[in-house]
Amino acid sequence: MIIIDKLLEARQRAGRPVRVGLWGAGEMAQGMVNQVMRYTPGMEVSVIANRTLSKAHQAYAYTGHVARECSSRAELQACLDAGQLAVVDDGELLCEVDGLDLLVECTGTIHYAAGLIMKAIENGRNVLLFNPEVDALIGPILKVYADRAGVLLSGCSGDQPGCILDLYRFVQGMGLTPLLCGNIKGLQDYYRNPTTQAGFAAQWHLTPEMVTSFADGTKISIEQATVANATGMGVARRGMYGYRHDGHVDDMTSWYDIEELKRLGGIVDYVVGPKPGPGVFVYATTDDPKSKHYLAYGKLGPGPLYSFYQPYHLIYAEIPHSIARLVLLQDVTMAPLGAPVVEVITLAKTPLPAGHRLDGLGGYDTYGQCENAGTARQENLLPVGLAEGCVLRRDVARDTPLTFDDVILPDDNLVQRLWREQQARFFPQVPTPQPSSTAAALA
Repeated sequence: MIIIDKLLEARQRAGRPVRVGLWGAGEMAQGMVNQVMRYTPGMEVSVIANRTLSKAHQAYAYTGHVARECSSRAELQACLDAGQLAVVDDGELLCEVDGLDLLVECTGTIHYAAGLIMKAIENGRNVLLFNPEVDALIGPILKVYADRAGVLLSGCSGDQPGCILDLYRFVQGMGLTPLLCGNIKGLQDYYRNPTTQAGFAAQWHLTPEMVTSFADGTKISIEQATVANATGMGVARRGMYGYRHDGHVDDMTSWYDIEELKRLGGIVDYVVGPKPGPGVFVYATTDDPKSKHYLAYGKLGPGPLYSFYQPYHLIYAEIPHSIARLVLLQDVTMAPLGAPVVEVITLAKTPLPAGHRLDGLGGYDTYGQCENAGTARQENLLPVGLAEGCVLRRDVARDTPLTFDDVILPDDNLVQRLWREQQARFFPQVPTPQPSSTAAALA
């Protein structure tokens, strides 16, 4: 990251800023616009696509900029050619115009985002994801499409998964073997809902559903699934260990069985409550006596597990680093290695009756937990990213994992088709659940 500032300064001097197209204008997207437009020389957010144009204007206005509304491809192209900033309500226009170096997906959606990402890939555009929800569900198949098209698809720093991958690469670069990629949480309660989280959401200008997904464990499961898919590490058990500790994360290295970690090829996990706050960590090992000597000299202890951590993740403030790395160095912050390693399955947050239609992520009905993908497919478990809109065929008790047999899927859509293609490609030996018409199934 140190070299990025010099490269961006050179682009600034040359009058050739990195030009970014942004999908989304919510709280996180607005923070990214502020960081880029006010504090990142050599880079600009050239166009914001948001279905509510006033929010896109608001993002620019806070930074002291005015943007032009464009309603067609020709109008947007003319605006960009003139060096002006633009806002549009049609996200697909960003895929069709020339002059943008990168598209950033920051809508927090799954279905809408999937359509935009596929359109971008079809048009040969590189895409940066600030959207672990879509990455955890269909990231592996999106990566297949991106590779075929010769474009780059990457997660980003700022959110914990990208920060973990940065730390993972740093540790690997020293010749150590990472055995645990960890995420630090302040709270974990499966049964939180939008009502319990409304006050916190209002305080931080977030939606109650988003805050609920943080609190009930769904978000951290989604994040750690993307880390698993980018490193090849699985989970030691369903839901991860999720230890609680009020000390320092350095003190927890002895809590893990290093032989188990080696046998499993490393794991992803999370811990609740330890210092240094809401950061990330990697535990690694080495067999080299010289490396052990210098790690001890560096005050990392006697091993065999050594703790490396970053005591923060700065969300939108770090996104420009990943943008610059992708555009200027073709460096992908994180992406699936191939087949899904971990999936996020759906569990009932409360007793649910037959005929009930499930709400979405961070709602009242379900929460998500990590499970190794092979197990999830053998047990026909329902991914949490596909649960919204499903109708229950039978009564379901609290904390019960939902299977495809328990639900009637919504009518077929792009995300379902991509997920089925992903399963057929990577798990051909396991039957892939097929869509059914909800109306017909309920008749």
